[in-house]
Amino acid sequence: MDESLLSAQVVYAPPPPGSPVMIAINVTPGTTIRQALVQSAITSRVPELDIGGCKVGVWGKLRGLDMPVEPQARIEIYRPLIADPKESRRQRAKQ
Repeated sequence: MDESLLSAQVVYAPPPPGSPVMIAINVTPGTTIRQALVQSAITSRVPELDIGGCKVGVWGKLRGLDMPVEPQARIEIYRPLIADPKESRRQRAKQ
């Protein structure tokens, strides 16, 4: 591996019963998260994924698509919530 490249991982967990998708990539310094997602070709494995419309994070912290990739980053693609967590807690508290 070229020592000037940064290693990172792109991760997406589809709704059940799908299996998580994990793709290891190497990018040049200054590559944005958006560029890394395109380079990973994740949409070829998850065609329904809209890179421009999804939220992403690095190690559990929300990041913008135009942020640069950090060394050893775990770029996580988040799915939209299917239920409001506050409302779910209220419903459980009533029961």
